[in-house]
Amino acid sequence: NIYIDHDMMHGATFPVYEWQRFLTHPFADFFSLPWEEFVLEHNRHHASTVDLLIQGEFGWDPEEFHYALQQWAGPWSSNWYKYLLTVPFIPVIHFFGLNDTGSLFALEWWMHFPDEGAGGKCNKEFWSKWIPRRVKHNAFVLSLWACVWLLGTYPLGRPLSEGWRFMFTVSVFARTGYSAAWMFITNFTRSLPWNEFLAQDPGRTWPVLHNVMAMVLGGKHRWNEMLFHDVHHAFPNAVGTLSQRGRFHGWEKVHDAAAEVLHRGLWKPNGDEETQMQKTQKKRSLMMKQGK
Repeated sequence: NIYIDHDMMHGATFPVYEWQRFLTHPFADFFSLPWEEFVLEHNRHHASTVDLLIQGEFGWDPEEFHYALQQWAGPWSSNWYKYLLTVPFIPVIHFFGLNDTGSLFALEWWMHFPDEGAGGKCNKEFWSKWIPRRVKHNAFVLSLWACVWLLGTYPLGRPLSEGWRFMFTVSVFARTGYSAAWMFITNFTRSLPWNEFLAQDPGRTWPVLHNVMAMVLGGKHRWNEMLFHDVHHAFPNAVGTLSQRGRFHGWEKVHDAAAEVLHRGLWKPNGDEETQMQKTQKKRSLMMKQGK
């Protein structure tokens, strides 16, 4: 579901029928961002973070808190004991909704958007445009959870007051699934150890790992998203998502094209000191070329 949402954001952003925008993530939490704001916050994320390992380089990134938990102390090799204090909280905050489809994330976004009007006044479209969308979306979400509550009553031989037992069971499993998916896209792809590991060309030296992870995620076209998320962030519009391109052109063709992009370099040299991401990409592209 998350991969499909991500593909849609970078492809067919506006659904053909209005009802389709309500079906993107209704079971992720008890309330969440409507589709339009889901897309807007993701665009803000891309506008703020171009280099995968430098979050919020060009302004506020809605996902900055996640990255702080896994990067605040510097290199992992010399600061691993510090990260033991914060990294374990990552799955916890995902579970309670601090991700793009969750309730805590929605509250965070609503505290920042829409921007205030002139002189600190309320945005002129706040009540006429944004509030109605939020109410409409979350009314639909709550109606679905009400149906789940009812399914846990008379069909299971329970009174109406005990519908919460089934509803919370469904919610726990839904949250677990969404949390796992978001941890891959949000945290896994931006972790320093993972990017250093990719620089060793694990596709050649760890083929079993690649096959297993591709199976877990639903195909190698989706695993490409984990391998080349830096390419996606450098060209979010021109390249789009690697998983979507792999669905239409085959995962291997997309994989080789992304590797060639890395070999040529994501950015032209401008005299500045190379970032950690650039150094890692250069090492990785050399390893991949040698392995062919």
